[in-house]
Amino acid sequence: MEALRSEYTEVWISRPVAPLVLFADRVRAIADTSLDLAGLAGMTVPAALAGFDCIHSWYGTQREDFRAAVAHLPFTFYPAVPTAPPTAVPRIALTGPRHDAVILHPFSGSAKKNWPLEHFRELAAQLGRVEWTCGPEEQLDTARRFGDLAELARWIAGARLYIGNDSGITHLAAAVGTPVLALFGPTDPVIWCPAGAHVRCIPFADPAEVARVAKEMIDCFRV
Repeated sequence: MEALRSEYTEVWISRPVAPLVLFADRVRAIADTSLDLAGLAGMTVPAALAGFDCIHSWYGTQREDFRAAVAHLPFTFYPAVPTAPPTAVPRIALTGPRHDAVILHPFSGSAKKNWPLEHFRELAAQLGRVEWTCGPEEQLDTARRFGDLAELARWIAGARLYIGNDSGITHLAAAVGTPVLALFGPTDPVIWCPAGAHVRCIPFADPAEVARVAKEMIDCFRV
């Protein structure tokens, strides 16, 4: 999105992600704009859209009613799911104090994408200082939870290494520049793995193999 920035840029996005958008002149939560209601019976298109010269949208791509409702506006729609590997490395310019822990985030949006928690625990025992993190709905004793994604991003930015499944938080860790070890099971890493030379992506493996790669990354990045 940042590459599309013009003289004045607004970004309408989901509320949790809004604190991470640092380049725009204004950031609004989609729920506050009524954009999500456009195309539904009896609902009008937000009047603010008429003031834009160009609108790039990943929202509503697969909703025919939405596309019909905004057909008179300068929308360019993009696939909601990536169709090719990324050619650029996303960056979020957030930094935090260095704490030198290895961060483990053992969850994702789907249980089938999660490396078994017991494997994470075995791994943690081999990596020295470890910090766990999880979301508000996830159950994990001693894990850190954060009020917003920007706060979480700053904390991850101070880590030696981040290890997690195929998840949004893994992409967040890569975007703030922290070395990332991403563990993949059923999903295709060619499409879904974060980009960057500081990222290693390996398939689900036994704890010994993951520990070997983690220690190799710590040595490689001198972190």
